Formats: sequence, structure tokens, C-alpha cells
Amino acid sequence: MEGGKQGSGGRSGQSSVLRGILSVLQWWGFNVLVIIMNKWIFQKLDFKFPLTVSTVHFICSTIGAHIAIKVLQLKPLIEVNPADRWSRILPMSFIFCLNIVLGNVSLRYIPVSFMQTIKSFTPATTVVLQWLVWGKTFDQRVWLSLLPVVGGIVLTSFTELSFNIAGFLAAFLGCMVTSTKTILAESLLHGYNFDSINTVYYMAPYATMILSIPALLLEGAGVLKWAEVQTSLLLPVLIIVLSGVSAFCLNFSIFYVIHTTTAVTFNVAGNMKVAVAIVISWLIFRNPISVMNGIGCTVTLLGCCFYGYVRHKLSQQAIKQSSQEVEKMELLSPKTGAKPEQV
Repeated sequence: MEGGKQGSGGRSGQSSVLRGILSVLQWWGFNVLVIIMNKWIFQKLDFKFPLTVSTVHFICSTIGAHIAIKVLQLKPLIEVNPADRWSRILPMSFIFCLNIVLGNVSLRYIPVSFMQTIKSFTPATTVVLQWLVWGKTFDQRVWLSLLPVVGGIVLTSFTELSFNIAGFLAAFLGCMVTSTKTILAESLLHGYNFDSINTVYYMAPYATMILSIPALLLEGAGVLKWAEVQTSLLLPVLIIVLSGVSAFCLNFSIFYVIHTTTAVTFNVAGNMKVAVAIVISWLIFRNPISVMNGIGCTVTLLGCCFYGYVRHKLSQQAIKQSSQEVEKMELLSPKTGAKPEQV
């Protein structure tokens, strides 16, 4: 019987590992697919309208989230108070929208490798914003772990052969917005345990409304001119729509990978994902990368892995210390039912 239980446990463990590996691979796949397709749209299709592309993404995500929750019932809908939709969901939707737009704008001007490297700066901007704005203090080891991230970004920026100031600023502001989104989510979404699917379900419709009018006013005429010079619209439009579908699938894949891996695995896989995207994009677009630029990218990614490791170890120490304090309090507290001491 024990042998049977061990065999069953071993098979269960192997199955769990296999699910984790598959979840990471499909997460990588959708992430790389979205990045490559967006870059292809801007560079190969000459569709240089990032607001319109972002709007298409939000429309596809709105439809996809509705089908996933309402039709297929893959996830239960988290009910949100109507008042909170305007006071809490709408502001987060604006930041959510701005984050996607800045990512697409940066892809419009700079190579994938440079954009992904700059986005790796997000941990540093998150720590700095929490320190400056919210007055949060951090262990010295956290600050030290950010040094290779900052150094790698500086080296990459100064040695980037395809440097473009507009693309650089868009990517850097994207880091700031991502950090702001992460920080504000703790307060604005407090009380709502949103997964990635429910997040998209509530925020994508608002993001569509926020972005559709600016996209129409600023890019509408350009889109019409672009459409007039195309010999056939079928394939270009199909690619643009598929990029939107892939963007929704990416959100779904994030939900899956979070639930099948540990925090450490998620962090390491996230940094390896950046490396995979850089390599594949270089193989497709062949943007020039100098030796020093490659070293800068590598230092940045290794720095992000080290930062994630430090934060994880500090988190584990805090949990252990908290547990020890609880045990100490239990030992010091009087036992239930003990007779009161006579005076």
C-alpha cells in the first residue's frame, strides 16, 4: 500500500512539474508572439499607429474576457460594487491603458531587444517610487541588488546602435507607469482578489473607451491613407486582429503560470522570457547589436534575477521571523482554563 502511495505521489509530482513547464512555455510563447507581431505590424506592414493597435488589443481583450467568464465560465466573476467601478476600477483602467500604449509606442521606434532591456528597469523604478512617494524603507541588500540592473541599462542605452529618443522615453515612462500600476493596485483594488482574467474583464472595456477617441482623432486619417495604398487589406487586418487575440491569450497564460509555479520560478522565468524574446526578435529582424550592448543586456537580466532572489529571501526571512514571534507570544501567554492567581 505504501509503495502504491509513493508511486501515486511520484506521478502526481511529475504531473505538477510537467504542468509548470508547459505553463511557462505557453507564457513565453504568447509573450514573444505579441511582441514580434506588434513589431512586424509597425516595421513590416508599415502600420505606424500604436494607439490604433492598442485599441484593437483592448477590443479583443474585452470580447475574450467576456467569453472566458460569461460563456465558457472558465473563471467565476468577481462582483464589484458599482461605485467602485468609477472610483477604483476606472483610474486603474487608465493606467492599464497607458502602460499598453507606451509599450506599443516604444516598439514603434526602437528594436525589441532595447525595449525589453529598458522594461527590465521596472523593479528599480518600483523601489524608488515607493521610497520617494510613499516613504517605504528597504533593506540595504535590495538597493545593492539594483546596482547591476541600473548599470546594465546605462551600458545598453549608451551602446545601442538603433537608439531613438522617442522610443527610449516611451519605454522608460512605461516602466514608471508599470511601477505606479503595481503600487496603486494595492490600495485601489484592496478587497478585490482579482486574477488576470477578471482584471481584463473589468479594465479592458474602460481602456477601450478611454483610447478609442484619441486613436480616432490622432490616427484615423493616417489609417485611412494607409488602407488606400494597400493592394489587399485581408492579410494586414488579420495580423493586426491576431495580435489583439494573442494579447488576450497572454493575460490568460499569466493567470495559468501564476497558479502552477512558485514565486521564484515565476521571477526567473520572467527574466528568461525577456532573453528569449530578445534572441527570437534578433533572428527575425536582425537589428544590429554590438558586443557591449549585448553585455549590457546580459548584466541587466542577471541583475533582475539577483534582485528577485534577494526579495524572495527577505520575504522568507520576514515570514520566518513573524512565525517565531507568534510562537513566542503563545508560549508567554497564559494557558486557557488556568486558575487565576490568588492575591
